[in-house]
Amino acid sequence: MSEKVYVGGLGNSGDKQELWRAFSKYGTLRDVWVARSPPGFAFVHYEDFRDAEEAVRAMDGRRLGDKKLRVELSRTRNREEGRGGRRGGRGSGYRGSSSRYDRRDDNRRNDYSRGDYGSQRFSQSHQR
Repeated sequence: MSEKVYVGGLGNSGDKQELWRAFSKYGTLRDVWVARSPPGFAFVHYEDFRDAEEAVRAMDGRRLGDKKLRVELSRTRNREEGRGGRRGGRGSGYRGSSSRYDRRDDNRRNDYSRGDYGSQRFSQSHQR
């Protein structure tokens, strides 16, 4: 369960203190993080999931200054997604390739860069 709330539609004027004041009405906050590059969104972290849900219901579509906010519960990324769950996705290690041949080349390249040259793999496969 996520206690993190996404706040979009801030434009270039995302002010951490203003967000803190507005969102703390719905529960105890852990943190407020405002994006700077690119600007326009923020994440508000609550201590309790129920407070986050209440903030989403109350603040979505409301105005903060001259900006209309888009507020929703943050979707947390599944841990497996970054570990090959989505082939070619960021962090999968396969650089967008799905063929076995390319992955084997990547592993061999990594062995050479460590100075291993595959000798350990060769000796292990011929000892049987």
